[in-house]
Amino acid sequence: MRFRRCGREAVLVEVADLDAALALYESVRAAGLPGVLDLVPAARTVLVRLDPGVTSPALVRDRIAGLTVDERRPVDRGAVEIPVRYDGDDLAGVAEHLGVTPDEVVARHTGSPWTAAFAGFAPGFAYLAGGDPRLDVPRLATPRTRIPAGAVALAGGFSAVYPADTPGGWQLIGRTSIRLWDVERDPPALLGPGVRVRFRPVNACG
Repeated sequence: MRFRRCGREAVLVEVADLDAALALYESVRAAGLPGVLDLVPAARTVLVRLDPGVTSPALVRDRIAGLTVDERRPVDRGAVEIPVRYDGDDLAGVAEHLGVTPDEVVARHTGSPWTAAFAGFAPGFAYLAGGDPRLDVPRLATPRTRIPAGAVALAGGFSAVYPADTPGGWQLIGRTSIRLWDVERDPPALLGPGVRVRFRPVNACG
């Protein structure tokens, strides 16, 4: 692990890869370190926000360095099923890129569970990892200026559902009416780190 201080109120911990970042996130979360307010996992980092009135970056760094991090330790954060109508604008192109049929793309996307690894880009946007490794496709060469909320997409080995109308460069394979972000819900984000996701094909978006 490599530690980078972010002012008086945070420490950024850099690790080797996504699995190491998620394992570290779970280990720090379980440890309940005094003064730690929030943990923000990403692809190869965990940002640790702290209360400088209770602890310090140096103390948090020393305590994290002393933790035993087990990457094999499974943590159950619950599961969510997302119904998808697979009619995305890029589905045929994804199939051609992979050398399979569109039906095979759908079978691969629905055939393995995904896990919300971390959030970013927009409120409620969860990067889903751990699905079929054969669905590793590049981002679009030219991003779209608008992708509608509910679009189901692939990019770089991840899947995601766009929580709002935003620009984006991921490959669109379907759509759902499930709301990923709702300020009236507690918590607003449907998918937090560790939540398992199953995609289910439907004939109509719902």
